[in-house]
This record gives sequence, C-alpha cells and structure tokens, in this order.
Amino acid sequence: MMSRSVVILLSVAFMSGLFAGDKYSKKSMDEYHKGKMDIIHTASSAGSFGTLITAIKAAGLTETLMGEGPFTVFAPTDEAFAKLPEGTVKDLLKPENKEKLISILTYHVVPGKVMSSDVVKLSSAETVQGQKVTITVDEDSVMVDDARVVKTDIEASNGVIHVIDSVILPE
Repeated sequence: MMSRSVVILLSVAFMSGLFAGDKYSKKSMDEYHKGKMDIIHTASSAGSFGTLITAIKAAGLTETLMGEGPFTVFAPTDEAFAKLPEGTVKDLLKPENKEKLISILTYHVVPGKVMSSDVVKLSSAETVQGQKVTITVDEDSVMVDDARVVKTDIEASNGVIHVIDSVILPE
C-alpha cells in the first residue's frame, strides 16, 4: 500500500508538471479546469498524444472515447510510442490490422473513473479489452504492467487520464 507521503508526492509532481511545455489556449485551459472536455479533446489539447489520437481514430474508437463513459485511460505519450520497434505504429495503423489495434488500445482503458488514490490500492484492473493490467506500487512509482505512470488524474468530462511512459500490450 502506498504511503500518504507518496500520494502527496505524486500529486505535487502531477500539478507541477502537467502543463509544463504544453501550449494551451486560454479557452482550452478554462475548459480543462471546468472538466468540460471529453477524453479525446483533453488528450488532443495536451499536445503530447498525437500518435495515440491517430491510433484511436484509425481504430474507430473516437466516438466511444468522446461518449458518456466514464473511462480511465492509461495514455502513452508520443515518446512512448516511439519506443516501439521501428515500423510498428505504421503497421498497426493499416486497415488490415484494425482488430489488433483495437485490442491494444482497449487494453489501455479501464471502465469507470479510477483516480490515482484508487489506483494505488489495486494490484490489477480489468480492461475494456478483457484482460487485466498488473498494477505495482512502490515508494517511488506506480507501474501499469511495464509502463511507469508519469502524470495522474487528468480529469475529463467523461473520465480520467493517467499518462504512462510506454505502450502496454495484451498477451
């Protein structure tokens, strides 16, 4: 179980780093703070999830993730996708690989709104894809499978985003 000081540390890290270097318009910042943007628009506004948004569109999941939810998305950054072997993303975006792409993307989504204070109490969570992700908590970090959670609790009107540093893959 995570100590209160680690939860506070993660919260401070999130608050201090969430918008660092991101270019937001005043309107999108105001909408973010009011929780009016859905997961897709919140991720798009951040500027570091271009590959994820492209993959969501190619998989036909945009409307779903703009829907009522709630959803918890473990969102890999563009840098996380860049860690995959060269050509992997391009291959996954091909129409003939749509089902595999859907499987990978829905493995990053947990039904419901699971805030970081709840995530740290879990050892696993069932994904929309059907398999469970493993959640590991230690004094310094939270891991979802082999991905480190680097930012937490980015609220959207239909759920929450937790940023991860690697793409996680179902078995």
